[in-house]
Amino acid sequence: MSIQTTQQLLQNLAEHLTSTSSVQKVYGDPIVTPDKTIIPVASVSVGFGGGYGEGHSTKASTNPTEGGQGEGGGVGGGLMIKPLGVYEVTATGTRYIPLAKRRYIAIGLALGFVLSRLIRRR
Repeated sequence: MSIQTTQQLLQNLAEHLTSTSSVQKVYGDPIVTPDKTIIPVASVSVGFGGGYGEGHSTKASTNPTEGGQGEGGGVGGGLMIKPLGVYEVTATGTRYIPLAKRRYIAIGLALGFVLSRLIRRR
């Protein structure tokens, strides 16, 4: 694998990830009702990298096919989409509703439920 092949693979990977990474691809279109529109908000992160290397073997061998020069390369990438909240658009205005606070409330309620079950068993 040559350096130019690795560069081309990285470029193709980057183009593919950036063209497919959007909130709409994960959550769909905004939800529209007669009274309001809900627009999902998320954090989209794309990362990619790769490398290539070559070197000479330091092992001495009587077999001419063993030892010699080695080379290797690889590429990889990833996509992460994290929900953050929603925008609620109404005739009277627009507001942002974060999901993080609701998540903590849900976790607190779940923990309270589990603790109450444990206490009732004793």
